Amino acid sequence: MLPDAILTTALLLAGIAALTALIGVGTAWLVAVHDFPGRSLMAWLLPLPLAFPTYIVAYVYADTLDTLGPVQGALRWLLGIAEPAGSLLPEPRSLGGAVVIMSLVLYPYVHLAMRASFQGRSAVLIEAARLFGASPWRIARTITLPMARPALAAGLALVLMESLNDIGATEYLGVRTLTLAVFTTWLNRGSLAGAAQIAVVMLVVVAVLIALERHARRHRVVAASSADARTCRRLPLGGAAGVLALAACLLPVGLGFAVPFGFLLREVLTRGLLVGFDPDLVRHIGSTVMLAGAATVLVLGLGFGGAFAARLIRRRRAGALLGAAGLGYAVPGTVLALGLLGPLVAVDEAIGGVVRAVTGHGAGLLLAGSAAAVVIAYTIRFLAIATGFAQAALTRLPVELDDAAASVGARPRRVVAAVHLPLTRPALVGAALLVFVDCLKELPATLLLRPLNTETLATYVYQFATRGSFEEGALAALLIVLVGLVPVIRMVRLADDLDPDAPLA
Repeated sequence: MLPDAILTTALLLAGIAALTALIGVGTAWLVAVHDFPGRSLMAWLLPLPLAFPTYIVAYVYADTLDTLGPVQGALRWLLGIAEPAGSLLPEPRSLGGAVVIMSLVLYPYVHLAMRASFQGRSAVLIEAARLFGASPWRIARTITLPMARPALAAGLALVLMESLNDIGATEYLGVRTLTLAVFTTWLNRGSLAGAAQIAVVMLVVVAVLIALERHARRHRVVAASSADARTCRRLPLGGAAGVLALAACLLPVGLGFAVPFGFLLREVLTRGLLVGFDPDLVRHIGSTVMLAGAATVLVLGLGFGGAFAARLIRRRRAGALLGAAGLGYAVPGTVLALGLLGPLVAVDEAIGGVVRAVTGHGAGLLLAGSAAAVVIAYTIRFLAIATGFAQAALTRLPVELDDAAASVGARPRRVVAAVHLPLTRPALVGAALLVFVDCLKELPATLLLRPLNTETLATYVYQFATRGSFEEGALAALLIVLVGLVPVIRMVRLADDLDPDAPLA
């Protein structure tokens, strides 16, 4: 099954990369470079699909666009077709359907990266090009887009990592990727060795993606001239051009956020899920919050603690080790779960041997058979978020602050408590929100490592989807989305703060 899975995965990643680049770069160009009616609103709405896990949007569109779904029912009514005789629309449960549906959720990674790059365009370079008679298209092709290439590479790397990690959407849409092959080989076929072989191939794919992203940013210096830090003013678009720009931004927002959100809200209200909800849902919400909360505390402690230590040590090796600690984000959840199983069992056996020698009784699987395995997987996978936030915040703090504190006799612990923590608190809060929500949405590692009779909101929704009754889990899906909106809105505010609101050209 490996050759087919490799080919399917390659086609899926290539399609998603092309479509997310088209949507993300296009919308970022419109919002950052031009001014048109509704631009400010679009700047807020375009990143919102990030609040949706890909698997929830896949469930929504697969049911909505089904032959017996509401969309095709409305089409048959308009066309006067009495009985369904085949599908009137392209099949969403296909490779092409997966590419489109997942791209509608993942394009904001590219959009936000490119928007920040476009907003930082140097007025010096643009004005010099215009002075020599360069057209707007040539300026974009020779100056703006090449300078934004590192941002595009970073955004696409995140998109492809998330696509490779996905299991819920691809399984529901019938796309047999490497991730799904690991899952089915391990659980359905009971072959741990076969799953490990496929996982090794996935690690090779991850290494290739990281190498390509690093290569795209190699020897690229994109800083503007320090002599003139002015950024370009936005160009006005009026009339038909402004309407088209607004429509081009509305389309991905409508398909990636408004339609799925409206579907979930309608199902919750029409099915009375707020009144007669499943009593077990409260227990599952508690499990979700406990697992995500414990992992968030560990991630913040390790990530910010490591960043503070690297700052105080001031050695290149410390920074390299901190970067290596964050590589878990690039590892798909299925591969991470598979790789953790052996070490966790080995630790459990060591603990059991000690306990048996002392008490004469075994200790069981304390880590591999409990929720601790899920928390450890979350911590490894999302540690990069905390280290990234911490390093970004610390780079803005002058080293002279540390030296001043040390000159008056402050120990490293006091420097961290009195200087680093207060000044990096906004980054700490942002990292906490993002890590918590990512833990909330994580499906592959949770499915494979959760103990018996333990469900999170993600696995709860997944169980309904596998039984063909996703609508019954709409309330849990809506809760995931509503919580996910919090860090997305925070990221939008940060991006908005970077926009200088320059006067129109």
